[in-house]
Amino acid sequence: MATMADVARSAGVSVATVSHVLNDTRPVLPHTRRAVLDAVEELGYTTNTLARSLVTSRTRSIGLAVSAISNPYFTEILQGVEASALEHGYGLLIADPHEDPAHEREVVRLLHERRVDGMIVAPSAEPRELVSYLTRHRVPAVFLDRIVDVPEGEDAPRFDQVGAEGAEPTTGLVGHLAGLGHRRIGLVAGRPGLSTTRERITGYRHGLAAAGLPFDERLLVHGDSEAAGGERATADLLSLAVPPTALVTANNAMTIGALRALRSRGLSVPGDLALCCFDDFAWADLFSPRLTAVAQPSRDIGAQAVRLLLDRLAEPDRPARTLRLPCTFVHRGSCGCVEQPGPLSEKSGHVAGPSGKAHAKAHERTLP
Repeated sequence: MATMADVARSAGVSVATVSHVLNDTRPVLPHTRRAVLDAVEELGYTTNTLARSLVTSRTRSIGLAVSAISNPYFTEILQGVEASALEHGYGLLIADPHEDPAHEREVVRLLHERRVDGMIVAPSAEPRELVSYLTRHRVPAVFLDRIVDVPEGEDAPRFDQVGAEGAEPTTGLVGHLAGLGHRRIGLVAGRPGLSTTRERITGYRHGLAAAGLPFDERLLVHGDSEAAGGERATADLLSLAVPPTALVTANNAMTIGALRALRSRGLSVPGDLALCCFDDFAWADLFSPRLTAVAQPSRDIGAQAVRLLLDRLAEPDRPARTLRLPCTFVHRGSCGCVEQPGPLSEKSGHVAGPSGKAHAKAHERTLP
């Protein structure tokens, strides 16, 4: 196996120069860098990460704890995390907390024991033990997708967070359906306790208020963020004496469940029930009609999580930041609109809020 000394001899430079090139610890002349990289390629040299970690106290690895990795939304987030981590020379260790707070704490402990440099976590609905563990052990961490209320102040733990906007896009979907004449609009909400669930319920209620529609608690049901739950919740709505004429589903899995419930009753979209969903996914335009949806910037959420974590590793005492990314309204036919060729059936880049104005820029909040 080739050593760093072998690379140095082949390139005609010192071992220190090889180290600087491989670790990017000092500027090196372009032709010298090229000679070192050519020697690395020719000799098949690989870095001894274990030895380097003993010297630097860094493993150049990131722990990722995300539930429901099979969900296309989280799969795309994972792809964004992995691509950005590899771009910066970091490997990835992945664990699935299964939306269980106790299991979440255990997988985070195991990742910590493997000496990852930091963690990216999609918190469960009950993240108290997670936050306590990360705080007690001073683990650099970023929360993604689900935003956690953490204490503020000079001595508070500094956790950066990133996720998509949740309330305003949902308000936009409700407003769109109300604009089509619907007066009984149901919501299949996600797992209670998640910030994403709270935000989409808030957006739903704001959308009703903006349209001058009353809130009817019977039209808000929880599908627990899963297909089976979405099917059960939709069945409950359809069993009401006066069922909704339109429905918003709060994630892609519950959308599948809702469609199953409709099919089992011989009901059609949008003929019997107009449908808009939160989360666009690869097969959303394969349904007939194609699904009107809010698309989250999932890959970008993953990439931004890595950026926040690397910034935290470089400056451990920097103020905590929360980054919210805009969603995209994808206008298709399940809402009851006649699909038009061209831009209307594609991603518009904006989701209209209660005011009707579009918002497309990410915003960032910094805590002391």
